Amino acid sequence: MSTKVLVLVGSLRSASVNRQLAEVAVAAAPEGAELTIADNLGELPFYNEDLDVEGADLPAVAALREAARAADAFLLFTPEYNGTIPAVLKNAIDWLSRPFGAGAVKDKPVAVVSSSPSPNAAQWAHSDTRKAVGIAGGKVLEDVTLTIGETIGKFGDQHPRENAEVAQSIGAVVGSLVGATAVAA
Repeated sequence: MSTKVLVLVGSLRSASVNRQLAEVAVAAAPEGAELTIADNLGELPFYNEDLDVEGADLPAVAALREAARAADAFLLFTPEYNGTIPAVLKNAIDWLSRPFGAGAVKDKPVAVVSSSPSPNAAQWAHSDTRKAVGIAGGKVLEDVTLTIGETIGKFGDQHPRENAEVAQSIGAVVGSLVGATAVAA
């Protein structure tokens, strides 16, 4: 039985650094672990309790919740938009937090990675993401954290996988998350 990790990326740009970092994480999956990037976050309607009712026809929400229920853990990648978590990632967390107290993220290990061109390394978004997913019921791993700053200078035109230090750091986050999942099981 493999450990399934659902990866959520807070940027919708196909060439975003956060998306590329998520790809590095997928490639770093240890044997016995399967990381899958949720590709439908841009299709989710904004969370609205009037929409979140029994029998609602919301295919993107149903697909995300199904993938989340099947996941053993979550790995979130976030840039920083105006000093906080991007709306697309917060919206996904909101959908996964419901029904309240029994959402698909409840009691599952979660790790967060943030990155930004600024030296701040999206630390505000990192903190806000950890807070939001923790309140949603996820078990945020306190000792598994990674913030990556100055991404333009660090990566230039190259994919982050070309940066050995960053690839190794992401591999360590993935390994720790998978290890925490085994302990939680």
